[in-house]
Amino acid sequence: MTELVSLSRRLARRWLPLLLAAATLSQGSAWAQQRGPRGGDYIVAVVNQELVTAGEVDQRVGRIRDTAQRTNAKLPSDRELRQQVLEALIEERVLITYARETGTRVDDADVDRAVQGVAQQNQLTLPQLRERLRQEGMDYARFRNSLRDQMLVERVREREVLSRIKVSDPEIDDFIKKQRGANAAQPEYNIAQILVTVPDGASVEVVAERQARARVAQQRVRDGEDFAEVAKQMSEDGNRQRGGEIGPKPADRLPDVFVAAVRDLKPGQVAPTLLRTGAGFHVLKLLDRKDTGGGMSVTQTRARHILLRPSAQLSQDTAVKRLAEMKRQIASGRRFEELARQHSEDGSAAQGGDLGWVSPGALVPEFEEAMNRLPNGGVSDPVVSRFGVHLIQVLERRDVAVDPKQLREQARNALREQKFDEAYNDWIRDLRAKAYVEMREPPQ
Repeated sequence: MTELVSLSRRLARRWLPLLLAAATLSQGSAWAQQRGPRGGDYIVAVVNQELVTAGEVDQRVGRIRDTAQRTNAKLPSDRELRQQVLEALIEERVLITYARETGTRVDDADVDRAVQGVAQQNQLTLPQLRERLRQEGMDYARFRNSLRDQMLVERVREREVLSRIKVSDPEIDDFIKKQRGANAAQPEYNIAQILVTVPDGASVEVVAERQARARVAQQRVRDGEDFAEVAKQMSEDGNRQRGGEIGPKPADRLPDVFVAAVRDLKPGQVAPTLLRTGAGFHVLKLLDRKDTGGGMSVTQTRARHILLRPSAQLSQDTAVKRLAEMKRQIASGRRFEELARQHSEDGSAAQGGDLGWVSPGALVPEFEEAMNRLPNGGVSDPVVSRFGVHLIQVLERRDVAVDPKQLREQARNALREQKFDEAYNDWIRDLRAKAYVEMREPPQ
């Protein structure tokens, strides 16, 4: 039960916009309570001035069960599940009522942009979006109000939670000390690779053809051809023009399978076996290895992404499926930056999704962890963060010296992110304690 409760809290923080939007498509939502529950439905809770109906609980339970069935997830008993769903809905009502009471405003222009974004996500014109809403029984004005509330909650949440997070100088000192110790214990590898990609869901025949191509590259190197030249001719990753060189990286910044493959090699040697990962087949060469001294340097990553934001018209599952399809298109030859310009809802879309050089701790953990697992040129599976669903591609990496002031600021940001969940949970508990919540019994 603890795991599901924590999941509900994470959903409320990271996916409140999705949950609220989903509620607008169901009956008795927070934005239509003036009409009261529909026939056959009944109120199960009153939260401040908002209502939670049994119909909403049923629909949310149904969605969770559908997801669990698709993912083979284990659920608690029906009674426990309904109670946890009810608590999640109450928490949502507490959040939205508090956000409204703070006096924070969302301008009509911001809502207009959000509506336009929903239309673009679904490849609809605004008149077509209005017609789709009408077919689903949703009033356009109520739809706009739901988007406004989502944006309002997000702004208030970030402001309120971040104001609660305090990071002391001793904490920063300790964080930097531990990071230096971890770096000092890590050997640094400079690896070159020849990557032959394999599309997601490739047939047995395609996999065999891709493997055969990788073996040709491997055999050419074994026969004495220059690794860098073979990489330029045959590799399919972003490092091929540099002869496949990834660049010096501490072991914890490399995929574990890469480290295992080169750990026992001497500089200049090529791994004897072909390596298979989710990206494809790799021929690896160890260029250099050295012990690091834990100096004042960090590995920066240049990456780009495509961001889809779940909304009333785009569920999280649909966003994941769309990005998975885009990944297949990229593997088939479509340019990542072209898809980013067409579909991404991030401010980086105009630059093809390019985020520039980012240092450790600059991005939310879910994004950064997925990014760090990718080789140069690799494309991730869809990644869920509190900002939406991302498709990530790593372009290149570099090690840069960091001045003490910059290092401390990076440490401060990383510690803030670590403390976010705890601060959010404390904030929610305070709001819930101050809220008026009345539980109602089913009608007899």
